[in-house]
Amino acid sequence: MTVQDPKAFQNYSEANPNFNASLSDRYRLDKILEFAAWTATFFGLAMLVILLITVFRDGLFRLNWSFITSYPSRNPSAAGILSPLVGSIWLLITVALVSFPLGVGAGIYLEEYASDNWLTRFVDINIANLAAVPSIIYGLLGLQLFVRWMFPITNGRSVLAGALTLSLLILPVIIIATREALRTVPDSIRQAGYALGATKWQVIRIQVFPLALPGILTGTILALSRAIGETASLITIGALTFIAFVPELSLKGLQSPFTALPIQIYNWVSRPQPEFHTNAAAAIIVLMILLLLMNTTAIVLRNKFQKARG
Repeated sequence: MTVQDPKAFQNYSEANPNFNASLSDRYRLDKILEFAAWTATFFGLAMLVILLITVFRDGLFRLNWSFITSYPSRNPSAAGILSPLVGSIWLLITVALVSFPLGVGAGIYLEEYASDNWLTRFVDINIANLAAVPSIIYGLLGLQLFVRWMFPITNGRSVLAGALTLSLLILPVIIIATREALRTVPDSIRQAGYALGATKWQVIRIQVFPLALPGILTGTILALSRAIGETASLITIGALTFIAFVPELSLKGLQSPFTALPIQIYNWVSRPQPEFHTNAAAAIIVLMILLLLMNTTAIVLRNKFQKARG
């Protein structure tokens, strides 16, 4: 039975009275849904283009080397983003070092080792739910756990406390991405490894993990992109809005106060002076460039490992 065979539809509808074989109504509904989908797509893209044009129009002329290498200031013409930019990079590196091994390790265990029972199903449901929890909830958890309870280790409202909070935020996303990437590897590869006498860990490490790595890296970098733009959780744990110094590039620097680009942008936007709004637009451009670099890295790594896989 094909769409071009109306007699087949007529015979089927006679045998099944509840079946409506009106092709014209179906095609009309299909056209309506297609038009609605295209309209929603173009509307979203139009809003994005308007926002980008507005941001670049307001902040592009303010973006220069002095703006990047200067500290925030009460004078908008002398203000810069050095300390929030370095703070964001500090957070990004620390979050990656914490969340990647934990998230990938948890994903591998749940997908390859854990048995199918009520406990693993309970964990799966909660991981999926945690991926949709608002970031401010993680900020409240980080405030109590990392800022207060772990004060001797984090020194309170520090880079380490912020990084651990953001790591909790993106861990469910990395775990889900890891498990989905592992599921794309055919079981025949695992069975072939077992047939050659390899252990389970050898099969995972040598065969399965390299094949799943492009998907894992893509999900991880996209999760880091979400973390680098978070504001609510950092405000909750007490990230400062004005810092005139750069954290040291050492373990001691992890325990120092910090700020980040989203915090600085929020601070400038909340001020009434138009000059600070211009600074916020320029900082938004820098943040978008940072996100584009991260997404480009994800695409390059994915293509590289896919070529190696092929």
